[in-house]
Amino acid sequence: MSMSLVMLVLIALLYSAGIYLLLDRSLTRVLLGVLVLGNATNLLVISSGGPFGTPAFVGRSPEAGMSDALVQALVLTAIVITLGVAAFLLSIIHRTWTLDREDDLAVDAEDRSVRRRLERDEQIDEDEFDTTGCESTSDTDDERAARAEQAAPAAATGGGT
Repeated sequence: MSMSLVMLVLIALLYSAGIYLLLDRSLTRVLLGVLVLGNATNLLVISSGGPFGTPAFVGRSPEAGMSDALVQALVLTAIVITLGVAAFLLSIIHRTWTLDREDDLAVDAEDRSVRRRLERDEQIDEDEFDTTGCESTSDTDDERAARAEQAAPAAATGGGT
């Protein structure tokens, strides 16, 4: 049995709505997005699990007419996982509401400073290497190499005294 077109469209709509809600900065919408994505996944697993049949009790009907019990177990597991993630997100929403009296995530000043520091470090790394990927010869690198060459013979002869 193939999946019906209506079920396929419903699953696609649920996935797109869940992802849309998940990308918002409001934690309540993120929670709703996770719940919608969980339901879309459950529908996808059920509809791709094969034809519906009689209950999977041995001896009640022929094995060819039974439905697959693995699909039902996977959906039950997915429901429990979605419930756990929802409980975790609810606790985060409650904590955020208790502290800030809002559920929108604001851009933190510390996040901005870390981002600027990373961009500055990347710029320094790019300046140390030329376009071919080899290290460029700057005065500081030459000075370090000269000091290393002077220190190596002095260490080998016992400190130069």
